[in-house]
Amino acid sequence: MKFIQFLILILLWIYPTLMKSEDFDYNLTIQLEDFIKNKKARIGIAVISQGGDTISVNGDERFPMLSVYKFPQALAVAHYCILNSISFQDSIPISKLLIKEGTYSPLRDKYGITDIKLSISELLSYSLQLSDNNACDILFDLIGGVNYAEIMISEMGFQGIKIKNTEDELHDNYKLCYENSSTPLEMCKLVSYFTNELTQVAPEFHFIGELLETCQTGLDRLSKGIKAGDIIGHKTGTGDINSEGKIIAINDVGYIKLCNGIGYSIVVFISDSEYDMTTTSGFIGEISQIISFYFHTVTD
Repeated sequence: MKFIQFLILILLWIYPTLMKSEDFDYNLTIQLEDFIKNKKARIGIAVISQGGDTISVNGDERFPMLSVYKFPQALAVAHYCILNSISFQDSIPISKLLIKEGTYSPLRDKYGITDIKLSISELLSYSLQLSDNNACDILFDLIGGVNYAEIMISEMGFQGIKIKNTEDELHDNYKLCYENSSTPLEMCKLVSYFTNELTQVAPEFHFIGELLETCQTGLDRLSKGIKAGDIIGHKTGTGDINSEGKIIAINDVGYIKLCNGIGYSIVVFISDSEYDMTTTSGFIGEISQIISFYFHTVTD
């Protein structure tokens, strides 16, 4: 059974579902363009409905992903584990040298800086649910580094997602944050591919979806667009202040399943914001509300 799942996975990896790219809803696009107009920040938005219709504003511009890249990294981890017959329940030894001080890490806060063994599922939980930087780098160490993650995502058909540096490297030099980048459209296509295809292939991908749907960060962002009965799975990214006094990026990417049965993937990247964290995050919440209102009303 595991071998058959892997063969299906490889076929999907090579032949991702083709999605429409020209079906833009004029009114929604205009609303989004009006919202971001004159904002003192770069804002990129992409939305893909479950039917493949695509809406994009600055969708082909490149933005720093920040911790959003923990989502494509998780897909690479799943691929690595399936390929090597490793279970997410398997525990791996973790050297205390991989547990860094001075970075955001609930894992370190719980276990301290010591040699430990944790399951891959727990590491993914820390990385996706809590955006733990040490957990992220431990997972990179497991699969052989950032190159493996970028190559796997590229082989899936998403060459526009660049994974170049670990969290530890980003912490040492914030300018490297701009190298770990994606366009909103490319990331949105990956999210759509994940929800429509990969989660149906293997339990590892389904588990990643469960973690995204219990993400505990950025609840003032895309989550602001959901109503009672809706389901959201998402991954956030939050940056520091650059040398120009601007926020490197505030991001949120994911998928929303509405209570009316409609679903869509959504990406909002905001970079070089001159506003504070709360205001910038609030922009993502407002954008999500605009898009949610459209899907809740026009599609009913």
